[in-house]
Amino acid sequence: MRENRLRTLWAADQTAINGWLAIPNSFSAEVMAHQGWDTLTIDLQHGVIDYAQMVTMLQAISTTTTVPLVRVPWLEPGSVMKALDAGAYGVICPMVNTRDDAARFLSYMRYAPQGTRSFGPVRALYYGGADYPQQANQTVVAFAMIETAQALDNLDAILSVEGLDAIYVGPSDLSLSLGCRPVIDDVDPLAAQAIAHIAERAQAHGVRCGIHNGTPAQALARQALGYRFVTVSSDARLIAAGSQQVLGAMRAG
Repeated sequence: MRENRLRTLWAADQTAINGWLAIPNSFSAEVMAHQGWDTLTIDLQHGVIDYAQMVTMLQAISTTTTVPLVRVPWLEPGSVMKALDAGAYGVICPMVNTRDDAARFLSYMRYAPQGTRSFGPVRALYYGGADYPQQANQTVVAFAMIETAQALDNLDAILSVEGLDAIYVGPSDLSLSLGCRPVIDDVDPLAAQAIAHIAERAQAHGVRCGIHNGTPAQALARQALGYRFVTVSSDARLIAAGSQQVLGAMRAG
């Protein structure tokens, strides 16, 4: 089966640099993939990407060694399994608030006897290889999102679910849930304490932790806390930022 380079990076205690795809277009996904991101996540939860568009974006990413991931819309078995069948090598699942939520999510990610994933890897066979059915459980990565006060209260219980590979922090939702400003980088002190606490507990349980960031400086600071999967900006934000830089220089001149 094709190597999941995300697991290889983690085995060497290296940090994966993740790009975020919000634009529903295979060519923009291909361009992003050719820039050298370790992983790229197609976001089906927020934004305007649908399933058919996601498939073409996965095909575009496949022209490179970048690892394709998908954030599904919700904790629902059909969307998790269809993302995997399309060739996602990892799934990020929103709003995992309890141990039961985490256990159900992990079950959707694994074939029997470890889980309840239905068999039908229609595109995953072409991307992963002929032995995909035998190796998928050990290859694809399950990220449970920690983004509420309830999840924070249940953090150790969630992290104790056997086989959970990683967690992923959504700073904006976590901040909102804690009564703070819904921002990504310059979070309020209470949210900052929670982000540091999550990293500490994840490391204690041997679970990798990831987080959303707006800038490289913030991603590096959170890497120092122990985060080994850092998202930096998104395709849409990078287009906007690049355009603003060019226009600002031109108008200033």
